[in-house]
Amino acid sequence: MEKNSKRLESIKAAHKTQKEEKQWHESREDYLEVIAELVEFKGDATTLDISRFMNVSPPSVTDMLQKLDKENYLKYKKYHGVTLTNKGKQVADTIRRKHSILLELFEILNVGKNIANQDTEGLEHHLNDKTIRRLRKFITFLKSNPKIIKQFHEF
Repeated sequence: MEKNSKRLESIKAAHKTQKEEKQWHESREDYLEVIAELVEFKGDATTLDISRFMNVSPPSVTDMLQKLDKENYLKYKKYHGVTLTNKGKQVADTIRRKHSILLELFEILNVGKNIANQDTEGLEHHLNDKTIRRLRKFITFLKSNPKIIKQFHEF
């Protein structure tokens, strides 16, 4: 009985650590994605802009920016804009590419914009790069065969 209890506690501890790591991973990607989009759209990304787009408080943004700066994903100075490092740009580009591919797939599936956006936000963090590459090929195949898409939409 005691052995099972220790095993359960071990599993519980592992899942807690995994969950925290997943949350950090997803948050990091979301922040870097938003920052990259803001920089592309308006030339810079401020704490207030990030706060507005992510629906989080400015102090929460500041905390995350400091963590991302510490891990060399970006350069952050209080009261100044944010600059992505090469490491940060690489993560942002990867997540933006995944995002675009998933949205394109959901557009073909004709699920509607709101559902596509919700599902994309959930999936973009969890799909392997190989899966994304295969989805890209599949989408290219479908788009080169519009009759297949038309037939699918008639179901």
